Amino acid sequence: PDLSTPEDQLLALRRIQCSEIDGKPVTYYWKGVTYSRVPGEPDRPLFKAEGTNVRHCGPLPGSKNKAEFRLISREILLFEDPVTGVVLRTWTNPWTGKTLDVVQVANDPVNGNYGLLGRDGNPTRLPFEVLGNQWWLTTAVPLFYTNPLGGDYQRYVGGTYHVTELFNFFGAVDDLADRNKDGAESAVSWQRLSPWLPWMEMGDRAGMLYFHTAGRKLATWDDLSPTLKAEIETSYPAYRDPPPLNDQRPNETSWTDFKKIIDARKPSP
Repeated sequence: PDLSTPEDQLLALRRIQCSEIDGKPVTYYWKGVTYSRVPGEPDRPLFKAEGTNVRHCGPLPGSKNKAEFRLISREILLFEDPVTGVVLRTWTNPWTGKTLDVVQVANDPVNGNYGLLGRDGNPTRLPFEVLGNQWWLTTAVPLFYTNPLGGDYQRYVGGTYHVTELFNFFGAVDDLADRNKDGAESAVSWQRLSPWLPWMEMGDRAGMLYFHTAGRKLATWDDLSPTLKAEIETSYPAYRDPPPLNDQRPNETSWTDFKKIIDARKPSP
């Protein structure tokens, strides 16, 4: 891809995100630290965090243009002790003193459609940058909508889901253009600005979380960390593979997933 047209950019994006081969699984891995930010106090490293997303790509339903594609995936993010790196099962909240069950992030599915026209109806233009033999792609995903954990009066008292995801992908230009391979190697950084996680039971306390991580596209799923592989094998076996290409379920977030957990705990009427 020479990145000069929407078709070139979509082909490059598909090679970065997954593979040109429909249905070929690809695994991304990242790790870093989750910090708190509270007015009037220093930021705290609350957790080490490591995650994975297993995905594949296929044709965009209804499209006759081969450049357009759909990405189908599942993802996990584990919260770990900030010193030992051991996966946390419980956590003592330093602001409330409560000991709480930790709910790891397990979102299934996380899907996306990529077409030649954006949501605004204009041709897709991805912010690729090239310097020498290096390319990079920086995107921000601001999310602002009704919080799935809120009640019926959010218009009056607040309670929106307000999160920003920041992604940076980067790699070598000659590798991205090498059509002898069905995909491109890619490194990634991921940052997330987020309200308190619902399982932390922070209510309306002032403050927020930010995640600072980096990772890469792996050669194989077996290159995942032993910690993630063990967690998937024992607790999340479905996350070894992506959902089917024809998956039509709505996307999951840590908030919608937690709502299911809370609803399941409610006593039967």
